[in-house]
Amino acid sequence: MLSLMARMVGINHVVLEVGDLEEALEFYGRMFEFELRGRVPGMAFLDMGDQFLVLAEGSSHAHFGLVVDAGEQLEERNFRDPWGNWVQVVQYSDIQFSKTPEVLAGMGLNGLEKTESARRELREKGLI
Repeated sequence: MLSLMARMVGINHVVLEVGDLEEALEFYGRMFEFELRGRVPGMAFLDMGDQFLVLAEGSSHAHFGLVVDAGEQLEERNFRDPWGNWVQVVQYSDIQFSKTPEVLAGMGLNGLEKTESARRELREKGLI
C-alpha cells in the first residue's frame, strides 16, 4: 500500500550554533579529526562522509536535516515544530546521505534510488 505521508529515513546534517566560529573549529579540531567540506561567512561545514556537521555563528541557525523517502509529499520542506525546533526536510534521492541496500530493505524501502547528481557526488568522494 502506498503511503500518503513522507517516511523518515535518517539525519543528513546537524547545524550547531556557536559563539565564535574559529574557536569552535579549534575546539572540535582538538577532539576529532575532520575534513572541512567548505566555508561561507559565519559557517563551517565538517564532512562526515555522506553526512555533515555545520558550525554556525550567531543564533537562529540551529536545525537538523531530516531525510525522507518522498519529500514532494510534504507541504513544507522547512518548518518549526510546536516547540521551536527548526527542521529542514531533504529527499533521499537528491542528496549524498545513503543507506545500504540491506538497511533500506529492512526498513521496507527497497528500490529507493538516487538521482544522477547525488550518485556523482558520492562517486567524487569515493563513497560508491
